[in-house]
Amino acid sequence: MNQRKTKLFSVASLLILGASSVLASPFISAEAEGPTDPAPIIMPIGAETGKKILFDNTHGQTAGAADWVIDGGFSDFANAIAGEGHYVKELRKNTPITLEDLSTYDVFVIGEANIPYKASEQAAMLQYVQNGGSIFFIADHYNADRNKNRFDASEIFNGYRRGAWADPAKGMNTEEASSAAMQNVNSSDWLSSNFGVRFRYNAIGNVTANDIVSPSQAFGITNGVSTVAMHAGSTLAVTDPAKAKGIVYLPQTTAKWSYAVDQGIYNGGGRAEGPFVAVSKVGLGKAAFIGDSSPVEDSTPKYVREETGQAKTTYDGFTEQNDSTLLVNMINWLSTQENYTDLTQVSGLQLDQPTSLLSMEDPASSTEPQAEPWSSPDPGYKWYDPSTFKAGSYGYIGGSTGGGGTTSEEHVFLSEYVEGSGYNKALEIFNGSSSAIDLSEYSLELSNLSGSIPLSGTLASGEVFVIANPNADASILTVADMQNSSISFNGDDTVTLKHHTASIDQIGTAGVTYGQDVTLVRDSAVTKGSAAYSSNQWTSYPTDTFTNLGSHAGTVSSAPLVSEDFESGSKGSYATGDVTTSSGTWTFTNALLGNLSNDKKSGTQSARIKSAGSITMDFDATSAKSVSFSHANFGSDTGALWKLQISTDQGASWSDITASSTSGSTLTEEIITVNSNSPVRFRISVTGTSGARLNIDDFKINQ
Repeated sequence: MNQRKTKLFSVASLLILGASSVLASPFISAEAEGPTDPAPIIMPIGAETGKKILFDNTHGQTAGAADWVIDGGFSDFANAIAGEGHYVKELRKNTPITLEDLSTYDVFVIGEANIPYKASEQAAMLQYVQNGGSIFFIADHYNADRNKNRFDASEIFNGYRRGAWADPAKGMNTEEASSAAMQNVNSSDWLSSNFGVRFRYNAIGNVTANDIVSPSQAFGITNGVSTVAMHAGSTLAVTDPAKAKGIVYLPQTTAKWSYAVDQGIYNGGGRAEGPFVAVSKVGLGKAAFIGDSSPVEDSTPKYVREETGQAKTTYDGFTEQNDSTLLVNMINWLSTQENYTDLTQVSGLQLDQPTSLLSMEDPASSTEPQAEPWSSPDPGYKWYDPSTFKAGSYGYIGGSTGGGGTTSEEHVFLSEYVEGSGYNKALEIFNGSSSAIDLSEYSLELSNLSGSIPLSGTLASGEVFVIANPNADASILTVADMQNSSISFNGDDTVTLKHHTASIDQIGTAGVTYGQDVTLVRDSAVTKGSAAYSSNQWTSYPTDTFTNLGSHAGTVSSAPLVSEDFESGSKGSYATGDVTTSSGTWTFTNALLGNLSNDKKSGTQSARIKSAGSITMDFDATSAKSVSFSHANFGSDTGALWKLQISTDQGASWSDITASSTSGSTLTEEIITVNSNSPVRFRISVTGTSGARLNIDDFKINQ
């Protein structure tokens, strides 16, 4: 992570959430918030290679300030991989990783794991590589313990916690040590024994790596690479040159990280410090290693901090130096199958010498340089218990704003904030959805108020609603749709827009001055609300600027290309057959159109699918920005799982867009981003408990 990693140890840091990535890509995401929700996918861009890249998000990759997910802080990296023609997906589950999870993918990318891998998971990963798969391990400096569980990524990858060889749970209370996350966690020199490298527990500051091994001695990975950035990171020790080789090194340096808990630099930098980037050949597969997440990250975090609920700050490291070139080259090399099983079999390759280690680096006799964790967790926060996570963080399960798919109210958001002199206070809400909304379903909450401000009326598509203090200037009141004396703030109060009980947009961070004596206008490119305040989505104007109030130049979501409510057509049996509806012809397999009282529907009937079954479009849409539909269990059924699939070849082949997901007892809308500019068709497939049934209604393909 970038140079401002000093914030990791700051109690009162100002954290700002970056804007979403501006790189266009065929991104498929359900905007899900937990391990049981559909996993994000990025479809290949351009000519497809057939290679599949999987990113781990099962081991605390979003803990603390980290946001190492393909639709968040690793989105630039993931999009660049898709730009090579590769398929990219996130691994999302709440059970241990198995060989089956990995076996169909060419590369498994692990960004800074913060929860230790179980012995069974280590075995699965090793077998995966020996069988021909590849793993990219992205670590950081020693003590980059983002969830305060005493483990950092280097320790987790190595296989042992520094100073806790005899007991990985050293220092933990009974509840923590007996948690599911700590079961089957053993100490071993796993990485070194199997991959020929070990992450060193050094902590080096801001250094530009400029000792780059020539492409001819680095499998071509360093083509186009002359410098790579480090901002508080570590190096590796090559322990078995027959398996591992360094390809990027730091210059000689004394620039240790300012928060290093020991000497920080072990051998004066240079090649003696060990490689910053290394590769390994194990069996039929490969591995790669880098000692810092800074070169990989970008400035678009998706989630808030699980411990505090504060916004995260990440940085544009992927575009710094030649970082992006190195990383894309690395993935292309990792995804290429080669039959040699160790480096001694590569003709003309110069093998490394083992890295000279300090006596304190012996795994079994190592000691903790200082007490861990580096800081006490916030009261109530438990890294191993998602029920203690804050709303807006990955894995949050504490209320209605966590988990599940994105709903259409995200196109309704705050578009202007007036914090002027005296009583010149106002807020503006923009309806960027394609239809009118009932404002009585919405409310405003201010952190300086104990209650909420209810709204009323109807807001047309593309229009704004202004609520102002009744004592504001006449130029404000002229455009105000509602007056309320509670519209009073001082630029350090959080303003939250809610739909029912779900928070859908937020301005500011309580207690932090962000909008004093200014008018803030939302940028026209913003199309939905934000779970945490993003300052770079707003333009600031001087005190008492009211000229923009009462209108907003935002984008209105278009009417759907395909809209299917299943009200027309008839099919009363589960036998496979075609159904002609208002949108076109669909093939119903083990499915029918249901109109019983137990059918969950928004009109008179909906599609009912029995496991195993599906409903499939027999026609193409010209393009698809997103797909939306509502789903629920039929009657009191449970155990059915749905997933959305896509075909770009008129139904000849199908790819999963989402993982298999459950439904609830009432219709829930799901919006899944696709961003395809080519003809596509979709299928909703139902599996799970045999005979269990789901209802699907209001299917739309949006442009």
